[in-house]
Amino acid sequence: MKILILALSGIGDALIFTPALKLLRKELPDAQIDVLVMFRGVKDIYSRNPQVNNVYFFEFLKEGTLNSLNYILGLRRKYDATINVYPSNRKEYNVINFLLGAKKRAGVNYLRKNFQNFGWLNNITITENDSLHNAQTNILLIEKLLNKKFDKEPAFEFFLNEDDKAAAGEFLNEKNITEGDLVIGFHPGTAVLKNHIKRRWESEKFAELGKRLIQKHNAKVLVFGGPDEDELKENIRSLADSPNIFSVTKLNLPQSAALMKHCKVFVSNDSSLMHVASAMQMNVVAIIGPTNPAYIHPWKTNYRIVSLNLECSPCFIYSPRPLICFRRDIKFKCIKELNVDMVYDAVLKFLN
Repeated sequence: MKILILALSGIGDALIFTPALKLLRKELPDAQIDVLVMFRGVKDIYSRNPQVNNVYFFEFLKEGTLNSLNYILGLRRKYDATINVYPSNRKEYNVINFLLGAKKRAGVNYLRKNFQNFGWLNNITITENDSLHNAQTNILLIEKLLNKKFDKEPAFEFFLNEDDKAAAGEFLNEKNITEGDLVIGFHPGTAVLKNHIKRRWESEKFAELGKRLIQKHNAKVLVFGGPDEDELKENIRSLADSPNIFSVTKLNLPQSAALMKHCKVFVSNDSSLMHVASAMQMNVVAIIGPTNPAYIHPWKTNYRIVSLNLECSPCFIYSPRPLICFRRDIKFKCIKELNVDMVYDAVLKFLN
């Protein structure tokens, strides 16, 4: 059997599918399981995963419609089954799944915006369940494809090599951070598409949290993020104004993951690196605003969620619609009024 997984959404979604991927490989040990991706970080995850035979990397957003169509048609009818990972509620993903021409086209039947996003082009579906974690939904999708029930829900898988670990060690040596130091990781970023930047806890609050951890616990604070977040990281370092806070730059995703493993606690917005922290089996403090915690809470690791749990939350849904706040008093109150004390107390529980 030949299966193509469409992991066209982000890094976090790619990691969230890895438990289902592990079960798929266990059930079909001799199958050809390939993955189609369009982000380099996702390529890094799957190219290291022993469950995968081939990774196809094509930057659809940069290549444009005609080149993208030609690329997809080059893969047409080469697979028995194709799978749209959850969540991926965009019509483009469903059209790609259809054009690939597999007899079995698996995808989730979304509770919202499914018809408008051409979900009906998939012929093996399960219905979205707001009470389930995204990893569980992906497992259910695999169960439907294989007509088999699994009794396990594996952890996320992100495989690191010795070069990744060596790069992390070099960073620690350069910053004079030793095994005896208390190291805390931050990820202050999020995706920015569709107004998701509004899910970010403010830089000033990350900086204040960093200062408190440094002053009270002599912590060394590492601020993580992608290259497009370098300015954000530097802003927090500048605001904290301490020699004990460091921006993590010039490391790729696997190297950053290897460095994250040296942190006692990882404090993060709802972001891809929050899921990387889960894969690294870290203590995670997750700052959650408009997202449904049931969907995306840290998976199979020790974690605490910090949220205001407002009556209007969660309001973020899986669709191409930009993130919108309908409150009349304070826009995005779920993040704006979440204070430093709440996050510090959550971190303190792990330190104690």
